[in-house]
Amino acid sequence: MATNPQRLREALTGESAKTLKDLSRELSLSEKDLPELLAKLERSLAQGDSKLEVEPARCVACSFEFVGRARTSKPSRCPSCRSERIQPARYRIQAK
Repeated sequence: MATNPQRLREALTGESAKTLKDLSRELSLSEKDLPELLAKLERSLAQGDSKLEVEPARCVACSFEFVGRARTSKPSRCPSCRSERIQPARYRIQAK
């Protein structure tokens, strides 16, 4: 049986990027546990030939991107236009 980090690596390997909600459903893990696992995965990937690619959260109304956001949770409101229609960040493993 694979460990949670191994299962996360398998889930993120591929063409399509996934949100925390997608990963939570697929792996049967809490969304609150995933940021820690993602950080661990990112550190282990840095030693190899892959990296964790993060597509930042984005406002649907004005296309503002939350680049450099330290938290992995979905933002509640856009600082630019105050819209609450936010697409969450997406993650995938990309070869270097």
